[in-house]
Amino acid sequence: MKFLKPRDHIQTRTRFRPGPGSDCCVSVLQENLDRAGPDVHVVLGNEACDVDSMVSAMAFAYFLFKTAGGDSLVLPLMNIRQSDLALRSDIVFLLRRAALPQHLLLFRDQLDLRALRRAGRLRLSLVDHNVLPSSDADLEGAVVEVLDHHQAERKPSPTCPVTVEMVGSCATLVTERIIKEAPQILDQQIALLLYATVVLDCVNMAAAAGKVTPKDSCYVAELEARFPSLPPRGALFQELQKAKLDVSGLNMEQMLLKDMKAVSGSLNIAIPVIYLPLEELLQTAELEEELSAFCHKSGFDLLLMMTISFTDREEPIRELAVFSHSSTCREQVSSYLQRAQSPALGLSPAPCLHPLISAFHQGNAVASRKKLLPLVQDFLRECDGAGCLGDAEEEPAVPPTPTNSLVDGCPLDGGLPRITVEELRSKFDDL
Repeated sequence: MKFLKPRDHIQTRTRFRPGPGSDCCVSVLQENLDRAGPDVHVVLGNEACDVDSMVSAMAFAYFLFKTAGGDSLVLPLMNIRQSDLALRSDIVFLLRRAALPQHLLLFRDQLDLRALRRAGRLRLSLVDHNVLPSSDADLEGAVVEVLDHHQAERKPSPTCPVTVEMVGSCATLVTERIIKEAPQILDQQIALLLYATVVLDCVNMAAAAGKVTPKDSCYVAELEARFPSLPPRGALFQELQKAKLDVSGLNMEQMLLKDMKAVSGSLNIAIPVIYLPLEELLQTAELEEELSAFCHKSGFDLLLMMTISFTDREEPIRELAVFSHSSTCREQVSSYLQRAQSPALGLSPAPCLHPLISAFHQGNAVASRKKLLPLVQDFLRECDGAGCLGDAEEEPAVPPTPTNSLVDGCPLDGGLPRITVEELRSKFDDL
C-alpha cells in the first residue's frame, strides 16, 4: 500500500498515526487521485455514521494500511456530509478526547466514489453494515470485504469475505482483528477510540441493557490490560452518554438527522433514534407540522421514531412513535410491529393527542433499533410480495419517493461532485 507520512507539525500536535486521521488521506489524494494509477481502497461505515461506524472505519483503514500489500490508497470515509458532524455530539466529544482534530477527517461530500467506480479504481470495505443502501446500489460491485455486527444480508463470496457476528459493537470485531493479526499497531490513541466505542455501544458493559456479549467484554478487558492508563470505563461512559444525549439547541429536523437510518420498498421509511422521552417528544410545539415538513423535504412516507432515555440505574427506556399522513400505512406498520415475535417488542398504546401519530410504550426495552430494523425490512418484503399497501386510501401529502435514503439535497443525490486535486490543495493547504 502507498501512504504518506503526516507532516511533522501535525504528528506533534495530534500524536495520531497515518491511518485513522485524514491528513494522510488528503495528502495522498492531493498527489495521486488524478492519476490513472493505484486503486483507492475506501473503508465506509453506515449512513447513520454514529461513533461505532466512524471509529470502525478509521481503525480498520489503519489496520489495512499497516498489514495489506499492494499499491492501493486506503481512506477511511465518514458517510455523512461534513456539515452534519456537528449533530453528532458524542463523536465531537470523543474526537476532542482523543486529540484528533475534526478537519483531519474525510467526509462523503469530499470524495466522488462514483467517479472512482467509473474509472475502475474503487475498492470498498464496509464496516458496521453489510449491504449498501439502495441509493448506493451502483457501488455494490466495488465491495471487497465486510465487517459487521448486524443481521447478515450478504453472502460471502471468493471476492468478498464477510464477517458478521452479533456482538454489541462493530469496534469489538475491529479490535479482535487488530489484536490477532497486528497487535503492534495499537497505541494509546487508537486503543482509546476503540475502547470508548465498545463501552458506549454496550452501555457501560451492563448486562441489563441487553447489548454486551462475552466477546465485547473480552476485548474491553484486553485493551484495559494493554493500556492501563485508559480512563475508567464508568467515567468515560458517563461523559460519552451525556454528550450523546445532548440535544439542546437542535431543532426537530436536526434531532431526526442526528441518528437516522432508512429502508425502502413499498414504503420509504426513516427510523431515527430520538434522545428524548416519548412524552417530551409528543409535547413538542407544532410536532406534526415539523414531521410533515421533514417527510416532504426528505421523501419519506413514514417515520418510525424510537425514543430513548435512561433510568438512574442506566437501564434504557425505549418507546415508539409512528408518523404518516396515510392512516393505512401507519396502522399496518404498527400492527405488524405489535404482532412481531422475533423479537417481541411488547408494544402497548401510549397516550397521544396527535391524529397522525401512533405512540407505543415498548415493554422489551433491550430491543434497540438494531433489532427493530430487520422487522421493518421483513414488513416491507411481505408488502412487496403481497401488495398489502395497494389498497391504501388516498390521503393528503403522502411524500414522493426519495432520490436518496437521507435528505433532499444530500451529496448522494444525483452523484457527488467531482473533487479535483487543486480543490483539495486549496481546501487543506492550511494543514
